[in-house]
Amino acid sequence: MPSLHDKVVAITGASAGIGEATARLLAERGAAVVLAARRGERIDAIAREIRETGGRAATCVVDVTDAGDLRRLVDTTVERYGRIDVLVNNAGVAPISPLADLDTEGWSAMIDVNLRGMLNGVAATLPVFREQGSGHLVSIVSVAGLSVSPSMAVYAATKNAVRTVHEGLRRESTDGVVRTTAISPGYVRTDLADSMADPRIREQTRENMAAMGIPPAAVARAVAFAVEQPADVEVGEINVRPTVQA
Repeated sequence: MPSLHDKVVAITGASAGIGEATARLLAERGAAVVLAARRGERIDAIAREIRETGGRAATCVVDVTDAGDLRRLVDTTVERYGRIDVLVNNAGVAPISPLADLDTEGWSAMIDVNLRGMLNGVAATLPVFREQGSGHLVSIVSVAGLSVSPSMAVYAATKNAVRTVHEGLRRESTDGVVRTTAISPGYVRTDLADSMADPRIREQTRENMAAMGIPPAAVARAVAFAVEQPADVEVGEINVRPTVQA
């Protein structure tokens, strides 16, 4: 199994689901991880469990919609471990509903967290990556943006915007300093449905997750695969979905 002992990784949305699974797996493989989320008590508990099993873990309470919080996450990571090699941009919300419902607050929330939150991460890490001479941005996107389903137009739009930013950053980084990876999960057993505004869609999503969803660890393994590649290899995109998902 590849070792990640030389990697320092900050992870947003690390209090549950894919973020938590990623923190646990990367720490198990030797990386130093900094867990970031709004729920401070929860990430503190996860970090404590990682340290109790011999891993290296710290925490930072972060709201990704606040650019200052992302800068503080990067500063905390560098102060604690001397550098930041990877930012896993995982925080996301999905208050999806038909466009005709005119849920403008939900639209704004998805834009602010899913897209602006990722851009805040780019703004916080890119200068540090350039100064270090290396860095890796990994974003958890979604297969929802590959084929837009009813009620998911704005959610898919934010995810496709993240893909676009990734490709732009890749094209601007062919000097080999910054690597980018966009990982698009299908149905994963997480609490993402809790943020869905429409009760019918929320219940249907929960049923689909229960029936076919893969564990968050499956996506965490994809993150680890991308991160553990040598410096001259960039894994640009990975789609991870249940084998039975249409």
